[in-house]
Amino acid sequence: MTTLHDKTLNRVDHAWLLFLIVTGCAVSALLAASFFDFTVFLSGVLCVGLTSIGRREGHLVGLYTAISYSVLSYSNGLYGEVYLNLFFFIPTGILGYIMWRRHTKEDRTVEMRQLSLGFRVILITGCILATYIVGKLLALNPNQNTPFIDASTNVLSVAATFLAIWRFKEQWLLYIALNAISLFMWILRFQAGGEAGDMMVLTWSLYLATAFFGYWRWHVGIRRDAAVGADPAMPACDAA
Repeated sequence: MTTLHDKTLNRVDHAWLLFLIVTGCAVSALLAASFFDFTVFLSGVLCVGLTSIGRREGHLVGLYTAISYSVLSYSNGLYGEVYLNLFFFIPTGILGYIMWRRHTKEDRTVEMRQLSLGFRVILITGCILATYIVGKLLALNPNQNTPFIDASTNVLSVAATFLAIWRFKEQWLLYIALNAISLFMWILRFQAGGEAGDMMVLTWSLYLATAFFGYWRWHVGIRRDAAVGADPAMPACDAA
């Protein structure tokens, strides 16, 4: 049975998606140098918007985003971003859609869960160590720009993606950090005259806002599922 709270949440979801689409179209129309740049921006915004409200279609839209963003990153010398999108986001996007489809509820949103405190500590420690190692490897390429910043976005993207596939709300905490770092990285590229730098600064600004919304939305979703008797947690994870 659909409750008043569910209807309100659905209206919030639709309003947020509408805001992202309208804003994305407006910004793209003003800043996109080509139709390709327009599609990179709009598909990325739509991908994170759908994911933030727990819709599996976001994974399908993300397949195009991964391909197009890798092309843009290559032209800006961000090779870590290229490798990440082509060889990680495409296969995990397909896997994510399959996994979410198995756990989609009647309202067409995915079942949401959260990690225990112990797993959060392990996650943070692992991300820090991995960032250092990947940064050292990227620095071996003389054409690589900002190796440790690029490394941090790679590591956070990988960790957040797996959390997303497994439907944990902590993905959004990583996305907040990731988007803040990526925003800083593209500000540097914009100041250096990088291709589509201004558009990507606005893109990551919207991604950052969506990450905050996504954390709130999944927190509310977990509490709602718990209230109706759904189990939001896997073994070793806390219930909401």
